[in-house]
Amino acid sequence: MTESGQPNLKHPHHPHDKGYKQLLSNKKIFLELIKTFVQEDWVNEIEEDGLLLVDKSFVLEDFSEKEADVVYRLRTKEKDVIFYVLLELQSTVDFLMPFRLLQYMVQIWRETYNNTQKEERDRKDFRLPAIVPAVLYNGKNNWMAKMNFREMLSDYQIFGGRVLDFNYILFDVNRYKDEQLYEMANLIASVFVLDQTMNHKELIRRLRKLIMVLRKLTQDEFRQIMIWLKNVIKPRMPVHLHKEVDRIMEEANQLEVEFMIMNLEVTLDEMQQQAKKEGIKEGIKEGIKEGIKEGIKEGELKKALETARAALKEGISVDVICKITALDKEIVQKIKNELH
Repeated sequence: MTESGQPNLKHPHHPHDKGYKQLLSNKKIFLELIKTFVQEDWVNEIEEDGLLLVDKSFVLEDFSEKEADVVYRLRTKEKDVIFYVLLELQSTVDFLMPFRLLQYMVQIWRETYNNTQKEERDRKDFRLPAIVPAVLYNGKNNWMAKMNFREMLSDYQIFGGRVLDFNYILFDVNRYKDEQLYEMANLIASVFVLDQTMNHKELIRRLRKLIMVLRKLTQDEFRQIMIWLKNVIKPRMPVHLHKEVDRIMEEANQLEVEFMIMNLEVTLDEMQQQAKKEGIKEGIKEGIKEGIKEGIKEGELKKALETARAALKEGISVDVICKITALDKEIVQKIKNELH
């Protein structure tokens, strides 16, 4: 098993995968995730210096296009623990999750065994590393997959402790309450706040609410959250706006974070206005098609549309124009919005 401090970003699957994988490949941020959302005693014993990023993915080939993973090894004199976090960033829940995690865990153990010298494996005190599995999920649907492996086994109740079992940590981004995340006031909680919505107006509102948190981050943390935001926002925007988003994020700094948010808002507004214009054009096209289907001659419909535009410029109401032209009210309203 190879270990390093460099992220392995060879396979950016889902837009969020690249953002989260790069984010959690920073061991300080990974440790913040664990210590913020896992309320168990052993968490307090983890030190950043003891964590090593494993520069390898254990995702099966069948799932390589839909998910990514992040693996850390904690090695101390007393402990040898592997933290395995699967990034399940899809809208649907995979009910085979416990079985999939088991396969990844067995892969890790097998590789550990194969990379250990025979003399050491044969020793009485040889131990495989403990693996703590976790899933980071940001889908809108409630997580309905079983949390315990044994619940996937038929008649497991009969055999008690004789059957294999484990459970995993679930970081369910959309189930954390906004107030709770704002109170935490750290980088990973801020990312979860921003990831809970992609409506651009709500995104800007939340960014403004996080201004004080963003100012308190270290320069490296601020850069990390900007990279994550860029990786998530860009794929949802038209290609012609990508360079502008890159520019805004690259020039962003904590002292002028309000200016960055304002620039981002202007760019997102431009995207929405463009989408509206395209929608109006499509609506008019659909209106023409429907008119032809109903027996209205295309030339007459074009004339009606021209009449509607001229009447709207003169300030005549939509209802009156509908009566004059026999056009559908929705089409006239779309023409009015386009003129505005």
